[in-house]
Parts: sequence; C-alpha cells; structure tokens
Amino acid sequence: MKRLFIALIFLVTCTTQAQKTAIAAGEKLVYTASYNMSGVLNDIAQVTLETSNVKTSKATLLHLKCKAITYKKWDNFFKIRDLYESYVNPKTLTPYLYKRDINEGGYFKNMKYTFSHKTNTVKTVQTKKNDWVEKKDVKINSGTRDIVATLYKIRLVDFESMSVGAKKSFTIIFDRKEVKAQITYLGKETINTAIGSKTCYKVAVGSNDSDVIKNNRDNLVWLTADDNKIMVYGKFKIPVGSGELKIKSATGLKN
Repeated sequence: MKRLFIALIFLVTCTTQAQKTAIAAGEKLVYTASYNMSGVLNDIAQVTLETSNVKTSKATLLHLKCKAITYKKWDNFFKIRDLYESYVNPKTLTPYLYKRDINEGGYFKNMKYTFSHKTNTVKTVQTKKNDWVEKKDVKINSGTRDIVATLYKIRLVDFESMSVGAKKSFTIIFDRKEVKAQITYLGKETINTAIGSKTCYKVAVGSNDSDVIKNNRDNLVWLTADDNKIMVYGKFKIPVGSGELKIKSATGLKN
C-alpha cells in the first residue's frame, strides 16, 4: 500500500515553458482515489491539492500542498496520513523548500529538502520514528524539481504545439535520488467528470523507477484542454496493483 500512495502522488505529477500562467494562490482540487481489490474498485482515500501565498523576508512564494488521507472505514486496514509541500517561485515554479511528512500503516517518515540552485545541491534532513535524524547533501542536475513542484509544472506544458506521440522528459528528486520520468502526448479526448464534460489532453506517464510506475501506457492522466490544465482523471498500474484517481471538486481556478 505504501507504493500505491507514492504512485498516486506521482500520477498527478508529471516540463517546459508555458504560454500562460495556469496556477495561482487559492486553488483547491479534491480527488477520490480508488484501488482495485479482487477485481473491484474501492474508493479508499481522498487526495487534496491546494495553493497559497507565503511571504518571507525576501519574497512571496507559492505554497503547494498535497494531502492523501484514507477514508475512516479503511483506517483499520491501512491508515494513510501523508502530506507533501513545496515552496516555489510563483512564476517559474522553481522549488526552494520541500517537505514530506508521511504516516502509512504505522510507518513514519519526515523529509526536508532545501534547494541551492546556484550550486545544484539539495540539503536534506530525514527524520524517522523515535526522532532518528540523518542529514545529507545531494547533488542534482539543473532543472530537477521535487515531486510536488513537478506536479504543477506539467500544467505549463504547451500541448497544443505537440504532435500525437511526442514525448517530454523531466527529472524528480525523491527519497534523495533523481528519478527520470517521461510523458507522452496521446491527443485529445472528451470525458465525463464530476465537474462536467471536459475535453482533455490525454497523457501517458512513465518512470525508470519500477517501484513507482513503469514506463508504459498503463498509467494515464487526462488534463483539461484549457488554460487551467487541471487533472480530472487518472488511471495507474503499479507492481502491487491498479487504480484510479477521479476529481470531486475544483475551486479557485485562475482561468
């Protein structure tokens, strides 16, 4: 189940320059996460994405927050209380600070990244149960982002200029290592959702890390073909199973 929620965050994740800015403070997206158990899809959790402005002594940053919480009836089976946060430049979505605080079936872990883009390094602090702490500096490539910042960066991709089958690659730092990932544009498709019928960009998502998702057409997301480019539906297949992510509500959209 731990891998399931890494995949859920990764699935909504998925880099280039934008024609327009799609993201602003005050946005809130709520999803239902379903997991296939013995051939039956069960709604097991809620995933919430929110944005807000945070002022520092030097600048105003955009705070990106992602929460994954199992519904109460599933807590006895496998309780999830995950929080992922990134503090980024509002225009470029370049991350400065990333935090991950997870509680998955009694497994606790806290990770903090402080980015230094001038030196292409990330200062990491990992805390586990019983206050065990480990500090480590990690070298990264230029353009590498945390998983939450990448999640929003995909919405700045100009899909209208892409041909069907075109691919884009990007790099995420996760658990102190860089994960190579790739998206493939599959064209437009109109689907029915909880927020209405939406014409969407259909995108396949792949990774070189088989513990998250494999690089194939089994992992798909549908992003609205408008200036917001929010994900309204996703389906995934990972080593421990398969499932879906469906939007419940979308408020505070910029466009």
